[in-house]
Amino acid sequence: MLMTDQHPHNKHLMVALLGKPNAGKSTLANQLLGFDLSIVSSKPQTTRNHFQAVFVVDRTEIVLVDTPGAHSSNQEINIRMTGQAQFGAEGVDLNLLLVDLNNDPLQDVIDFKKAFDRELSKTWVLFTKQDRANKTEEEMDELFAKIKELIPSVERYIPISAKTGDNIHILTGALVDEAKPGPHFYPQGDVSNKNMRFFASEYIREQAFKILKDELPYELAVVVDDYQDPMTTKDGKEFDCKISATILVNRPSQRAIVVGSKGSVIKQIGTNARKKIEAMVGARTHLNLHVKVSPKWFKNNYVLDELGLPRTNKSNRVWRQK
Repeated sequence: MLMTDQHPHNKHLMVALLGKPNAGKSTLANQLLGFDLSIVSSKPQTTRNHFQAVFVVDRTEIVLVDTPGAHSSNQEINIRMTGQAQFGAEGVDLNLLLVDLNNDPLQDVIDFKKAFDRELSKTWVLFTKQDRANKTEEEMDELFAKIKELIPSVERYIPISAKTGDNIHILTGALVDEAKPGPHFYPQGDVSNKNMRFFASEYIREQAFKILKDELPYELAVVVDDYQDPMTTKDGKEFDCKISATILVNRPSQRAIVVGSKGSVIKQIGTNARKKIEAMVGARTHLNLHVKVSPKWFKNNYVLDELGLPRTNKSNRVWRQK
């Protein structure tokens, strides 16, 4: 039954974006949204938490669940990230399985299926980065047939390029057609189920990845210690957004890299992240960053819980001490 305060022609569709690391899930989410919400980098495993992102076409609300890449690993943080992908696919109306045509696509699907370790409900395959793949329709038909043998729930495929926008309009139209009558989950115009505190930490981490490039491995995390929303008092006085955050690294040598000579690197990270945060909150932002050495934080229960990565049934016994 439709909610009484919503239009009777409203439709809704919840879609999980699934695939191996670096398949282009976050890039696709941003392309469909029309702005950069999910963080993106050239390195795999950038996305660590699943979250919902929302856009509306006419009276159709489409909720995208962006998920981390599913991959096999014995490291606790990776186990929990795959758990985030599994949880993100629960209860959705449709799965979009992204398969990079520039790799070994069939092997990627085999690896994903092994790591994901769950039966998929209704699924469409998106062959990504098709602008660089030079695959014929016959080759994609043959590849899809082999994928269907591995995952019987797949129904169709659409070749796309999230970077250039090729066939995104076809995908959007297909999603709208797939949606069923129902109330919108985000009728007030919100674009995500995550708050700005979450996205502040993501934007800081994104800029750290972009600036540090290959100087620092994935032994880096960001924890927002304090977040104060911008506000206007009754007398019209405006207050800025204030954020204090900690960049966690594994070793003292990594701390020196993040800080940089005379604080140059961390200053640049803060400047770039602040611009993205200000664009999101629409207010001047004061961002205070510092770096902390937290040895093997990726095995620390306290830190992983604080990062929004709960234990799974495959989790190892890991440290509890902060």
